[in-house]
Amino acid sequence: QVQLVESGGGLVQAGGSLRLSCAASGSIHVIEDMDWYRQAPGKERELVAVMTRFGRTTYADSVKGRFTISRDNAKNSVYLQMTRLEPEDTAVYYCHAAAVRGPVSYYSDVWGRGTQVTVSS
Repeated sequence: QVQLVESGGGLVQAGGSLRLSCAASGSIHVIEDMDWYRQAPGKERELVAVMTRFGRTTYADSVKGRFTISRDNAKNSVYLQMTRLEPEDTAVYYCHAAAVRGPVSYYSDVWGRGTQVTVSS
C-alpha cells in the first residue's frame, strides 16, 4: 500500500508565500510523475504542476512564474513553493503520484487527502 501525505497548507494574505510538502510512504522503487492538483469550491480539480522523475516540469498557465515544483526522489517527496499568492489560489491542494512501482506492485494513480490553502485579500 502506498500513501501520500500532504502538509504545509494554511491561511495567508495575498502576496504571501506558502510551501507545500508531500511524502509518499510504502514499498516504492520509483515514482514516474509527482504532481500537484487543486480544487476550489464549486470548480473541477485542475492540474497545477507536474514533475517527472527526471526533472521535467509543467505548470498551469495561472501559476507560471509564481509556483515552483521540486522533488526529492530519494525521499519520495514532492514540494510546491507558492509565491505571490492570490485569492484565486484558494483551494484544496492534492498531491498525486503516477506510475508508482514497487518490488511486486504497481499503482497507476495515488492521491493524497489534500491540504487547504486559503488566501485572503
